[in-house]
Amino acid sequence: MANESYFDLVFEVTRHIPKGRVSTYGAIADYLALGSARMVGWALNKSILGDQIPAHRVVNRKGELSGRNHWPTPTMMQELLEKEGVKVEDNKIVDLKKHLWIPADEMDY
Repeated sequence: MANESYFDLVFEVTRHIPKGRVSTYGAIADYLALGSARMVGWALNKSILGDQIPAHRVVNRKGELSGRNHWPTPTMMQELLEKEGVKVEDNKIVDLKKHLWIPADEMDY
């Protein structure tokens, strides 16, 4: 982990989010113990769809799809989540608590 860039660290944590679950920008930033939720969002905005980084699984602390406008279409993030069984209404995760994945509780770094 010592020689990886911040983006690499964010991407690595994001790759661990299971299908049907979501995490938040803040939970990832807290887990990495450096940077902020905004920096996590900025890093994920630089990821490319073909990179196998499930950036669609990262939402804001309220469960809102705040990154949706950075996708090829504004509905793509919701469509990807719904294919994984995550219900979204009005650009917000329904029952965030049920779907929330916290890296600090799930990963061993």
